[in-house]
Amino acid sequence: MSKLNANEIVKLARAKKRLTAREYIAEIFNEFVELHGDRTFRDDLAIVGGIALLKSQPVTVIGIQKGRDLKENMEVNFGQPHPEGYRKALRLMKQAEKFNRPVITLINTAGAFSGVGAEERGQGEAIARNLITMSDLKVPIIAVIIGEGGSGGALALAVANRVWMLENTIYTILSPEGFASILWKDSTRAKEAAKYMKLTATELLKMGVIDQILPETLNGKPLDPLKVAKIIKKALVEELKELSKMSIENLIKQRYQRFRKF
Repeated sequence: MSKLNANEIVKLARAKKRLTAREYIAEIFNEFVELHGDRTFRDDLAIVGGIALLKSQPVTVIGIQKGRDLKENMEVNFGQPHPEGYRKALRLMKQAEKFNRPVITLINTAGAFSGVGAEERGQGEAIARNLITMSDLKVPIIAVIIGEGGSGGALALAVANRVWMLENTIYTILSPEGFASILWKDSTRAKEAAKYMKLTATELLKMGVIDQILPETLNGKPLDPLKVAKIIKKALVEELKELSKMSIENLIKQRYQRFRKF
């Protein structure tokens, strides 16, 4: 596992060269059919989701999309979903429950968008509704942090039976810059803040916040991103076999107990 310090991992988690949610979906799943909109306001491009096959198993996959350049990031709001994005995700999860499809989420966001419009349309309520719904969803849920896992914006897709992180990703209550601004009134101390926040996969695994770290390096050298996608796919296939053996009651109970301990 990674021997980099927290600040170095923060930089890698935010790196533009990372595969996006759409790219992972294309590599991991077959016959992806994207579904759009929350049936209330509009289609939020920061959330991409739909129906796909994981090998031969139908699943619902939902990801938070970041762009590779300024144009793409403007289109997806830099990977910061609006309330309608979370409501679209909620619609897809309820549909998955209706048709007994496991849910897989791919998370990469600095956090939910905090603009005036998002607040007017109920950002907090949308996130809270996802948390409530996911806690009782009657199908297996696996969440994978593929970049940044920031605040409630990430948690809104991470109330899962299994929460995994790629080796050089982060999962945290807020950004190191925000943490430093609150604690020391100085965002330039973000590097120092990262050291104290315990936001790396290794630290979170030790605390039991996540269940597994998926490697991005081998013998200290970065793996090809497509190889990482194959690792994720293999892990998903194996884990869903195990989760499929659990009753609905035990799935919900395990998920509840997993989060209750925090």
